Amino acid sequence: MNWDQIEGNWKQVKGNVKEQWGKLTDDDLDVIAGKRDQLAGKIQEAYGVTKDDADKQLSDWQKTQKDTDRYSRDMDD
Repeated sequence: MNWDQIEGNWKQVKGNVKEQWGKLTDDDLDVIAGKRDQLAGKIQEAYGVTKDDADKQLSDWQKTQKDTDRYSRDMDD
């Protein structure tokens, strides 16, 4: 799933974000509204990691969303 899809489906995706980064509040996620840079910044703040670490975590997580998206499409067939 590319980031435009994540942003467009933010209401559905933010539950997955909350599972991955449980320290982020619902208010944080509402303010982020799918913006990757804002999410990376909140991950940095909440977990005390570098920008590079936050970006890597997001990239890794995004790959799992792609797999989930592919799985759900396969189920629809």
